[in-house]
Amino acid sequence: MTDATTTPLHPRPVGGEPRPWAFPAPERSSLPNGLTVLRSHRPGQRVIAVEMNLTAPLETEPQGQEGVATIMARAFNEGTDKHTAEEFAAELERCGATLDAHADHAGLRVSLEVPASRLTKALGLLADALRAPAFADSEIERLVRNRLDEIPHELANPGRRAAMALYAALFPAESRMSRPRQGTAETVERIDAKAVRAFYDAHIRPAAATAVVVGDLTGIDLDAALKETLGTWTGSAAEPPVWSSADVNDAARVVIVHRPGAVQTQLLIGRTGPDRHDPVYPARRLGIYCLGGTITSRLDRVLREEKGYTYGIRAFSQVLRSSADGSGLALLGIRGSVATDVTGPALADLWQVLRTLAAEGLTDDERDAAVQYLVGVAPLSFETAAAVAGTLADQVEEELPDDYQARLYARLAETGAVEASAAVVRALPADGLVTVLVGDAEQIAGPVRDLGIGEVTVVGG
Repeated sequence: MTDATTTPLHPRPVGGEPRPWAFPAPERSSLPNGLTVLRSHRPGQRVIAVEMNLTAPLETEPQGQEGVATIMARAFNEGTDKHTAEEFAAELERCGATLDAHADHAGLRVSLEVPASRLTKALGLLADALRAPAFADSEIERLVRNRLDEIPHELANPGRRAAMALYAALFPAESRMSRPRQGTAETVERIDAKAVRAFYDAHIRPAAATAVVVGDLTGIDLDAALKETLGTWTGSAAEPPVWSSADVNDAARVVIVHRPGAVQTQLLIGRTGPDRHDPVYPARRLGIYCLGGTITSRLDRVLREEKGYTYGIRAFSQVLRSSADGSGLALLGIRGSVATDVTGPALADLWQVLRTLAAEGLTDDERDAAVQYLVGVAPLSFETAAAVAGTLADQVEEELPDDYQARLYARLAETGAVEASAAVVRALPADGLVTVLVGDAEQIAGPVRDLGIGEVTVVGG
C-alpha cells in the first residue's frame, strides 16, 4: 500500500488572468425582400440560435378572436406547402433542430436552434413555415381544442389567476392588455383555420420581420444560406404598429380573488411605468434588485428570514410594449405567496419595507452587492448562443439600439445608491399600488382592510 505521505499530488489549479468581456455587438444587414438580419459570430458555439421577430402585436387581433395569434404561432410547426405536420416534425428531427413560437403583446417570436453543420437545411424549414404554412383545418381544430383544455388549468393556478386579475384591474375592459394574452374560452372557440389565415395574411411578411442569428459561423456562408432560404419569402411592405393610448388606473386598491379553503394567499402587487427607453431604467433595475431580486434582498430578509411568512418573494420589472416614441409600457411589481393566516401581517411588513426604503434609501453595501452580481454574472448569463440571440431579439422588439445591452452594464456600474433608491421608490410607491390577492376572502379580507392600503373588492375565483 502506498504511503500517504509519499503519494504524489497534482499541482493545485490556480485561476487565470481575467479576460475583458463585453456583450457582443451584432452586425446588421437586410435581404432584398425587406427582412432585417442581425448576426453575431460566437466562436465555439456550435449550436446556432435563430430568433425571428414578427411584428404582429396582440393589439391587432380581431375583437372577439383574442388568442388567434397564439394559435397561429403554434401552427407554424404543423406543416407547410411541402410537408405535412408529421413530415415537418421528422425533417426538424433529422436536422437535430427545435422550432418554437409564441405570441405576446409586442409581437410574435419564432425560435430555432440547430447544430451549425445543419443550419442551411433548418433555415429552409423555418423559411417554409413562415412563407407557406399549411394551416390545415384539422391541425387548427386540434390546436384550438388543446388551448381550450389549457384554460381551466390556468384559472386554477393562483399565480396565473392573480396576473389575470391585475391586468383587468389596471387596464380598461376595451384595452387588449386587460384580457389574457392567449385568449379566453369564449374567444378561442371562435377561432378556425380561416381566422388564422386572415391574421397571417394581414401581418406576417418579411418586411415586418427581423432574423437574429448567433453562433459559431466559421465556414458558413450565411449570406448564401439566408438568400436561398429566408430570402425566398416574399410579401408586401409593412407599416409599423400604432399603439393605442394606455388608460391605466394605478389608484391604490385591493382585489381579492376568492378561493374558499385556500391554505395560501398568492400576492401580486403592481403598477405600470415606463419601458427600457427611460433614462433611469438602469437605476430602477438596480433598485428593484436590491428590493426583491434575490434571497438576500430586503423583502426576503424580512418576510422570509426574519418572519418565516414565505418561501420567497420577488420584485420585478416586465416590459409590456416598447417604442422609441415614448409610448412604451412596463409592469412593475412584487409577487410571492404566504400562508393564509399571516396574510395581514405579511402585507403589513411588506408595506413597512417600502416605507422604510422611501424614508432611508438603500445602503452603499446593498448597492455594491447588487452591482457586483448584475455586472459580474453577465458573462455567465450569455454563455450560450440562445441567450445572446434572445437578448438581441428583445432589443429589436423594444426598438432599442443594437449596443443597448453592452452599454447597460457600464451604466449599472456608474449608478449610485441615491439614484437607485429614488428610482425604485418612484417605481413602487407605497401609496400607489394595486394589490391582487388570490386566497380565502373570508379569512383575509378583514385583516387586509385594517391595513388601509386601499379599498378592498372581493371577486369570485
